[in-house]
Amino acid sequence: MTFSMEPTDEQRELQDWAHAFAEEVIRPAAREWDEREETPWPVIQEAARIGLYGYEIMATLRQDDTGQSYPILCEELFWGDAGIGLSIMGTGLAAAGIASAGTTDQIIEWVPRCYGTEAEPAVGGFCSSEPEAGSDVGNMRTRARYDEATDEWVISGQKAWVTNGGVASVLVVQAVVDPELGSRGQAAFVMEAGTPGIEAGPRLKKHGLRASATADVFFDDVRVPGSALLGGKEKLDEKLARAREGERTGGQAAMATFERTRPTVGAMAVGIARAAHEYALEYAKGRVVFGRPIIENQAISFLLADMAVEIDASRLLVRRAAWLGATRQPMARAEGSMSKLKAGRTAVWATERAIQILGGVGYSREYPVERMHRDAKIFDIFEGTEQIQQLVIARAISGQRLP
Repeated sequence: MTFSMEPTDEQRELQDWAHAFAEEVIRPAAREWDEREETPWPVIQEAARIGLYGYEIMATLRQDDTGQSYPILCEELFWGDAGIGLSIMGTGLAAAGIASAGTTDQIIEWVPRCYGTEAEPAVGGFCSSEPEAGSDVGNMRTRARYDEATDEWVISGQKAWVTNGGVASVLVVQAVVDPELGSRGQAAFVMEAGTPGIEAGPRLKKHGLRASATADVFFDDVRVPGSALLGGKEKLDEKLARAREGERTGGQAAMATFERTRPTVGAMAVGIARAAHEYALEYAKGRVVFGRPIIENQAISFLLADMAVEIDASRLLVRRAAWLGATRQPMARAEGSMSKLKAGRTAVWATERAIQILGGVGYSREYPVERMHRDAKIFDIFEGTEQIQQLVIARAISGQRLP
């Protein structure tokens, strides 16, 4: 596939469709759901009704051999509002976990269940982080034990910071099956959130993304059938045997999922940054101080110019990484991590500068840039902190296993 900067007709139609939904449905509801700190089910239901949320559209977008459709959708929805955007797109992480590790039969069975139906949409949750194991996946404590007599897996542990925790219908759970092998002794499982022994903690009160549910999820001797193991037991046994012999095992499951989704997360951050820039630009054109619009002040106009440059640069890194992933080319310089690192930094910086341009009113919750700034900060943290991205990139460009 030859790379082109020119979007296809289908991509333009998707962008226009998603932008209209963000402008007409998401933005008018954004402040309400941020203050309520509740999952915006009416918005999710409307997205499902018009075909903008569901297994079919997500599968179609993933088939785009340029890799550009999914980032386009994410950028537009998060331009509307990040909290609502994550409520709509958060299921993609669970779906990606199933798609990256599951068999064909598991993908066909479980990915559609993550999204529910048009009449009754659902959401999925990806359970990887733990209280003592966020970036340090090797410190994971959740255990999965195989009961050969019943062909069941018994899972016990606690997962932290689960997006859609407490509201998800389907959970993808990372667990340790062989503690002696560290991160190479882990596997992924898929299950219904209502399985006996699963209990979600209270919804966390967050700095931003308040419309998106986040909660810890507890597993108390949860029994799931052998078929819940993503990829199947034969494949797992082969992987563990190679690990015990000191051979390469093909990577760690959670990290494979994150690598697949980092450009998508970067696109979300670009959407927030773009929204803040556009709002600040229009404000600067209309705000008159000392007899002239403040955009005529070089300090303001140059700042807005810098914001535009950083946002475009971030988008280009995201689109390149998405293209490399879609065309199955190696990311030899950690291009996926580059895109997420740059876009996250840009979102935090651009939203903070937008507040500065608006001045005192920008600090007020009556104006959306304050909410955008709160929402943006998480993009320096989740799916690999800023420092983890730097480490991944440093290892890639140096060819060394840096500590």
